[in-house]
Amino acid sequence: MGPGDHLYLIDGSGYIFRAYHALPPLTRKRDGMPVGAVSGFCNMLYKLLEDTKAGETVTHIAVIFDSARKTFRNDIYPDYKANRDEPPEDLKPQFGLIRDA
Repeated sequence: MGPGDHLYLIDGSGYIFRAYHALPPLTRKRDGMPVGAVSGFCNMLYKLLEDTKAGETVTHIAVIFDSARKTFRNDIYPDYKANRDEPPEDLKPQFGLIRDA
């Protein structure tokens, strides 16, 4: 990166859950696959880029997702995310689609 470059780091997991809970359920007509979170995630990301101030054009984007596995954070603090519920069943198949998007 150099002068004038702008890097955006996106909390992908936060965007996924925000999109899922903010929008009504949406399914793909051909197979009934739930895609509401996918649509919301992509729309939120697009809006973020669209609303970028003049002169601050985004040159780099990184979307970071939480790991489903234990991480070093669990070693430091065993209760890290210990009380979180499992994601809703209709959200689980959307994770892969969102990562591919």
